[in-house]
Amino acid sequence: MFKYFKGSLFVTIAGLIAGYLWAEHVHPGSGFLALFIVVFLSILEVTLSFDNAVINAMKLEKMDDKWRHRFLTWGIAIAVFGMRFLFPIIVVALFSGLTVYAVTMLALYDVDRYAYYLHEVHAPLVTFGGAFLMMIFFSYFFNKEKDCHWISCIEAPMLKLNCIKYIDVVLSMISLMILQKFIPEEQKLSVIMAGFTGIVLYLVIDSVSNFLELIAERKAAIMGGTAKLGFIGFLYLELIDASFSLDGVLGSFAISKDIIIISIGLAIGAMFVRSLTIFMVDMKTLKQYLYLEHGAHWAIGFLAVIMYISTRVEIPEVITGGVGLVIVSAAFISSIVHNKKLSSKKDT
Repeated sequence: MFKYFKGSLFVTIAGLIAGYLWAEHVHPGSGFLALFIVVFLSILEVTLSFDNAVINAMKLEKMDDKWRHRFLTWGIAIAVFGMRFLFPIIVVALFSGLTVYAVTMLALYDVDRYAYYLHEVHAPLVTFGGAFLMMIFFSYFFNKEKDCHWISCIEAPMLKLNCIKYIDVVLSMISLMILQKFIPEEQKLSVIMAGFTGIVLYLVIDSVSNFLELIAERKAAIMGGTAKLGFIGFLYLELIDASFSLDGVLGSFAISKDIIIISIGLAIGAMFVRSLTIFMVDMKTLKQYLYLEHGAHWAIGFLAVIMYISTRVEIPEVITGGVGLVIVSAAFISSIVHNKKLSSKKDT
């Protein structure tokens, strides 16, 4: 097991050293407090993103070894620098009218003002992520190829609705229309546009992914072997990670205002999530535990709703992460019970 997490342990050690030195440089004597915050944020990130690891494992099983490796190298760089540091800065710059350089300086040297601007763009930002995740939730449970149910009394009737064309898009748009009823007038346009962008982006990525997957399957059928995805699968995983990370990035400012400390803490957590993903793929975890996929998608649905609610009401990250962890844990336990029942039937 160590081989899967040695990279994460290295990042943890490097991150703790960097966090301590940065804190001592900015505020002498605050190094150990910074270490505590880094550890807390990294644990929080893993808790928030455990269901993300399950979803990643589903897609990663269809990717070749080259792109799996890039998921751990390029992907972690994008996840840490791109989504946890640069993306919020770009969004703040777009909405505030400031330059990216000016916002970067605010993030580094005027954290209170940066946090204020970040709070101002909170609603459209989490709406984008919520809409993207809502599409993932609906697309999974309305997929006609889904032949196994965890919560049968809900999932079976949902599957019957797949006869309605674009039912996932329709329900996602309805949820967006309901949300905008509770949004202040001055934010309604930005929230609607952000949610609409999340839905369209999912449709584009999913359509291209399915198209390339079909081509790969045809090639595999002709040449022999298994169909594998490359860049588009990598891009899909990065967008899922981005959607999951939005709430965590924004919520982290309730714990620390230092963007460097926040980025280090979230980077350690993100690295562990990626290591966990690779571990689950190699151990065939999703095949061994039947309902993990279901639990992860239910957790995604709840996270999408929580992100929508957070446009108006502040929700602690502990609750956000706790809900997902409880649902995935319940699915894991149900899978164990299911396996024991199968085992006892074979014995008899």
